[in-house]
Amino acid sequence: MSTTFLPKGGGYRNLRVYKLAEIIHDLTFIFTEKYIERGNRTKDQMIQAARSGKQNIAEGSEASVTSKETEIKLTNVAKASLEELLIDFEDYLRQHGFEKWDKDHPRLALMKTYVRSRRFMDNPLEYIHKMNSGEFCNLCITLINQATYMLRRLLETQQKQFLLEGGIKEKMYRARINYRNQILNNPTGQTCQTSPTDPTPQSTENTEI
Repeated sequence: MSTTFLPKGGGYRNLRVYKLAEIIHDLTFIFTEKYIERGNRTKDQMIQAARSGKQNIAEGSEASVTSKETEIKLTNVAKASLEELLIDFEDYLRQHGFEKWDKDHPRLALMKTYVRSRRFMDNPLEYIHKMNSGEFCNLCITLINQATYMLRRLLETQQKQFLLEGGIKEKMYRARINYRNQILNNPTGQTCQTSPTDPTPQSTENTEI
């Protein structure tokens, strides 16, 4: 009789949004090392926001085992962190006189196709050495927009699961009721049993031949 009621947790490394967040973290580190002067608080804030996005996706996935509420909260923190990072990249473009590629910009469509490709996911650093800081910024902005969109969809799914299944207390209650019902339906817990056999061999002293 199974007594397990906790779902399997983790698996975040298989989420595309986690892989994107990991790439965003790496690219943000490279960008700030190259283009943000040492000692500027913005540099540390950008790296921390990128790290928070990645880490909270992972922590939310792990927390889902025992708390759907915590999973939702941490997923939302991840989204908020990436949105904060998005503003920093937009500020850089504006303050340094670069254009932000809007939805009608011809290069944005090409960029979106590229970052969705297997080639990019396998080697996201392939072309960054050819980019100026404005192009690098727009690459990061494109990735962040994709990641936050995916996190919004993930949050919707998590909220629906919570409404349908409840939290850990509801699951524990249902598991306990199901367990009790199984016991009531099989009160003795017996299977087919036979009488034990005496392992001592019988004496053959007076046996007739």
